Amino acid sequence: MHEVDKQEIIKEVISWTKTVVLAVVFALVITQFVIVNAMVPTGSMENIIMPNDRIVAFRLSYMFSPPQRFDIVVFHNPDDRTELYVKRVIGLPGETVTIRGGKVYINDETTPLRDSFVSWPKHEYFEAITVPEDSFYMLGDNRNNSLDSRMWNNKFVPADDILGKVLFRYFPNITILANS
Repeated sequence: MHEVDKQEIIKEVISWTKTVVLAVVFALVITQFVIVNAMVPTGSMENIIMPNDRIVAFRLSYMFSPPQRFDIVVFHNPDDRTELYVKRVIGLPGETVTIRGGKVYINDETTPLRDSFVSWPKHEYFEAITVPEDSFYMLGDNRNNSLDSRMWNNKFVPADDILGKVLFRYFPNITILANS
């Protein structure tokens, strides 16, 4: 092999190495600071998100404004921070949440939340509970099959534990979820 051939091969290897390293760094920055890529293992959000769906959440969604009621978010499980959960924001900071006959009431309203997205509502009752400042009350859409604020030891999700707002599902098909 000629000296020129060896130099060309080395240049090519260095070029490919730079490209791969740059791609890995870019992917790490995007996943650490811009998006959350998650697989939803349970049916707690049926029929919007099904078991084994893959979703993407945007980490910067709440940089300038707080989560809103009905946003679907990814967050650390308040009872086990090693687990990520996907649920819907129901109770906002300072609100009182009551569940009567499977319907959710906020503060002293006599009309329940309009939650047509709920799958198979349970006719359950939960005493009024007030959401602390800078925290949120979360429920799954499939109330019969959801470990959420009703069941957790730590009933509320601190704002700092919310990683992002779910934007879309990309597997098994692409579906925009940001306004679901």
